[in-house]
Amino acid sequence: MSRNRRSADNVMEKPDLSFFPVAPGVYLYKDSAGRILYVGKAKRLRHRIASYFRDESSLSPKTRTMLRASSGIDILRTSTEKEALLLEASLIKKHRPRYNIVLRDDKEYLLFRIGNAHPYPRIEIVRRSRHPDKGRHARFFGPFASASAARETWKLIHKYFPLRRCRDVAFANRTRPCLYYDMGQCLAPCVLSVTREDYQSLLNKTILLLSGRSRELVHKLREEMALAAAELRFEQAARLRDQIKTVEYTLERQSVVLPETRTLDIVGVAQVPEGLALGIVFVRDGRLLDGRNYFWPGLTVEDTPELIRGFLTQYYLNRREFEESIPPRIVIPWLLASSSDGLFNASRVAEKPSFHENAQEDGMAPLETALAEIRGSPVHITEPRSRDEDALSVMAASNAREAIKNTIHPPLAGVLAKYLGMDRPARRIEAVDISHTAGRQVRAGLVVFEDENPLPEAFRIYALDDALTEDRAEAGDDYAALAAWAVRRAAAGEPWPDLLLVDGGKGQLAAVQRVFGEKGTGNSFFMASIAKARTEANLPDRRAGNVSDRIFVPGRSNPLNMPPGSRELLFLQRIRDTAHDYVINRHRKARAAVTLAGELTRLPGVGPETARRLFAHFGSLAAMAAAGENSLSEVPGIGRAKAKSIAGRLAALMESEPARAGE
Repeated sequence: MSRNRRSADNVMEKPDLSFFPVAPGVYLYKDSAGRILYVGKAKRLRHRIASYFRDESSLSPKTRTMLRASSGIDILRTSTEKEALLLEASLIKKHRPRYNIVLRDDKEYLLFRIGNAHPYPRIEIVRRSRHPDKGRHARFFGPFASASAARETWKLIHKYFPLRRCRDVAFANRTRPCLYYDMGQCLAPCVLSVTREDYQSLLNKTILLLSGRSRELVHKLREEMALAAAELRFEQAARLRDQIKTVEYTLERQSVVLPETRTLDIVGVAQVPEGLALGIVFVRDGRLLDGRNYFWPGLTVEDTPELIRGFLTQYYLNRREFEESIPPRIVIPWLLASSSDGLFNASRVAEKPSFHENAQEDGMAPLETALAEIRGSPVHITEPRSRDEDALSVMAASNAREAIKNTIHPPLAGVLAKYLGMDRPARRIEAVDISHTAGRQVRAGLVVFEDENPLPEAFRIYALDDALTEDRAEAGDDYAALAAWAVRRAAAGEPWPDLLLVDGGKGQLAAVQRVFGEKGTGNSFFMASIAKARTEANLPDRRAGNVSDRIFVPGRSNPLNMPPGSRELLFLQRIRDTAHDYVINRHRKARAAVTLAGELTRLPGVGPETARRLFAHFGSLAAMAAAGENSLSEVPGIGRAKAKSIAGRLAALMESEPARAGE
């Protein structure tokens, strides 16, 4: 349902509230072009929407600006407030509305993953679970903001807790112990007789260490060391001694900030002239594990309640595959009152109501319920319960404020808009590049950057062979390929970028501009192209470190006068290079798949029809190789002898091209 009304002074008028139900749901403010400007959730939609049209002086500056840009409101009803919360988080992640508090994906965080599916699990350092099924059969420990600290811990663990390191494929095909076994850093369960009980005992000790239960682990190791010494098993006692030293070294590097029983995340917010900074610290079993800082430019103190609620919702719901990284308690500032130092702390203005009390209407209770379901045990969002916790909240805010002072620059979105002559900041940028081999396996790669950061989940690859003619000259023409891509991108529709960056010169830009103009979407975003600098012989200058690439915009024959090596030009080069690497990688995979498929059809008795049946049945060469003779013989037209021949050839292919065969 949508209501669109605007007053004469271009301010959105108060809608007829009778059209909105007194029920939970999500509301979406949209502009005249239908773009989503803001997504919010409400326990009672009618009451929440009415709150936007009270006295304008009671609204935050951001809300007033959003209302002036809005032309209509859409709503989506839900059965419960928790469903509204989850839908809101999903829509914000998908559309990234301009006036929402948007938290980009946390790829800086590292976690330790221990799988449960394999009889001899290994420890991995991951940023996220690439395979949902794999994530459901694993335990995660963390998070760690420092990659170097996480990897150092990983090395220490493997040095004194000899768990396997190799991947499952290598584990299954190994015929002799690897070098780590000779170094005493692996038990080699791949080829040696290691009982699952012994391996699991070693793994359980590692889990105690990663879970923060280090003192319990030290006590256990000391008991085992004393027993081994009493039984004259001195080598075993020495290994246990080294393990104890490793655990104690890890403990020494972590500050004790709270009693041992407390595991929580603590949030602090600081106001700086450029906006709001948020810091979060992770305390596990009373020890300060790590922390992270975030910054949102242009926000004021009035935006703090929404900042905290939006951060908690997106940060923790986006980590639902890492349920063990969600603590049982999340501490937030108990009062959003500013002070001379820009920090928010309830102890300074104790007579005012707490944020947590006011925030129940804003969804803290549904968020607690949703997080409890993910974690599998209760999760509480509370104010600090002691002076120590209050001090940690202030410390998190101070850390965030100091970190922002060292990193703040004028937003590139505005700087780029000024250089390019855009009518709005270039917050969302899409970049496209083409790759092919003599006009075959033509691929267009699209990468997306938002607020100066890549959005890998929005990257797309387009196979364009069917869109181009059989004339290889045209198929190998970048202009034709870009035009074919533009047709498909125009058909895909929103979300549109603020800036579309094409890898190439004026010709490539003109080809894309023509198609978008014909499709009626040419005015939805600004377009530009980036071309390599030219040498004195007027050839592309591809020397490493070149910082003089040229930027072209529609309606201008000469490149823009963008300073070589400037921050904005380097950023556009970074986007172009990301698009180039992405499409080259995907093109090589497509070419490898065709090459390997050709290898299959060259087998005696395997023609195009048999190859088609095999791919239809198994889906990939890797699946065929793993199937074995019996499964291959079940495919119509393939007998035992042919299945044996195919299995042998596939095994040879997998050995020579293990990475490519899996495509």
